Amino acid sequence: MNDPWVARRFLVSGKVQGVFFRASTARMAEQLGLRGYARNLPDGRVEVLAVGVTTSVDALAGWLGQGPPRAKVTAVVAHDQAVEPYARLSDFRTG
Repeated sequence: MNDPWVARRFLVSGKVQGVFFRASTARMAEQLGLRGYARNLPDGRVEVLAVGVTTSVDALAGWLGQGPPRAKVTAVVAHDQAVEPYARLSDFRTG
């Protein structure tokens, strides 16, 4: 049985800017075969959109709870999204 595709938006709080969080997230997402992005928000959080098979998005969700070594994640809030608007994404980007 094929693993269905999902799109999930994560809002990651804590010490997540200035600690290579976006770059590390992109590397992990690429390893998992995900598409999407990671970007800083003005309020100090990082927004991550992950699109791909459920098991890979779930694996990234678990990783986001810890992040790279210098990060101190205090919360990760996930919101499921419709997959269709992101069907044309071809890679994972930081911005």
